[in-house]
Amino acid sequence: MQGVVCALHHTQLCPDRRGHRTHRVEGIRDRVLDSRLPGGRTAWAPVAHDPWPLHRAELLELSDELPPLPDGMEAADMEQVPECQTPLYVTVDASDPTSVHLHFQAPAEAPTTRGFAAILHQGLDGESRETVLAVPEDFSTRLGLAQTVSPLRLRGLSAMLTRIKRQLRAAPGG
Repeated sequence: MQGVVCALHHTQLCPDRRGHRTHRVEGIRDRVLDSRLPGGRTAWAPVAHDPWPLHRAELLELSDELPPLPDGMEAADMEQVPECQTPLYVTVDASDPTSVHLHFQAPAEAPTTRGFAAILHQGLDGESRETVLAVPEDFSTRLGLAQTVSPLRLRGLSAMLTRIKRQLRAAPGG
């Protein structure tokens, strides 16, 4: 079986999609999270096989990995992010004191917006409240997305993170 080019190992092929996805998720988590966070995370440092900036094709591929909403949850129950060019809704489940769960709804016809939501989901879902709140506002710059998409689109990504943090602060225990 032919592998796919991996976002973590651009010059290597991963043997299957699971390895490819695992490397990309680890790369996104490491890139979104900062070294100043609790838990001993280390800062990202460029290496010879630097997968960043995230290329447009990879962003579009990520859009397919945004999980569906849980049963019973609808966009009407979520907060809209009007800064996004297409309708995007987000909600945060902070009921578990040890980890935060993020839910996004965006139309399939909006792959860039869905890709941004997938970056936040893969990078932050399951992390602690403190970790999510500590993500720097300029994290999209560290992802190299300014080389891939327009400033208007980046504003939408920043607005998603702002809404997530606001919902966390408003949630019990926040």
